[in-house]
Amino acid sequence: MNKPVFEGLIVDEFDQPVEVSYVGSEACYVVNDAGFRRHIPAETIDRQVLEAMSQSIEGHEDMVAEMAARQLGQDDIFSKAIIQNQLRNIDQSLAQLMQIGLPEEVRAYLGMMGFRIRINVHGEVLAVEQPGTIAPEDE
Repeated sequence: MNKPVFEGLIVDEFDQPVEVSYVGSEACYVVNDAGFRRHIPAETIDRQVLEAMSQSIEGHEDMVAEMAARQLGQDDIFSKAIIQNQLRNIDQSLAQLMQIGLPEEVRAYLGMMGFRIRINVHGEVLAVEQPGTIAPEDE
């Protein structure tokens, strides 16, 4: 059973929080559409967000690894190499993440930092707000 990766970090077009519910064993994000509760498979939205995030990392693995190592207090060549390897094999990491989800503490931290995903009633990701990142058009 997959877990919703971004539970608590998703809002609809009107900034209303999106709930999580299960239909059988399938996790769904529930969007309130004028009183009608639309159940959208969580995997559909999670994959869209993870794909967008992996595309923003692509080509910047060295810089991301260096920044991550510095933030972790592990600013040595071995730590950077390990992080770079993880970033190059990001597809495997994402598949595992889809199975276990993000820990609640990580989701809480992301929420406090202003990370937010905006979706519409059809489950399309409208925006991924990641404070502290450079917008693609600004690069």
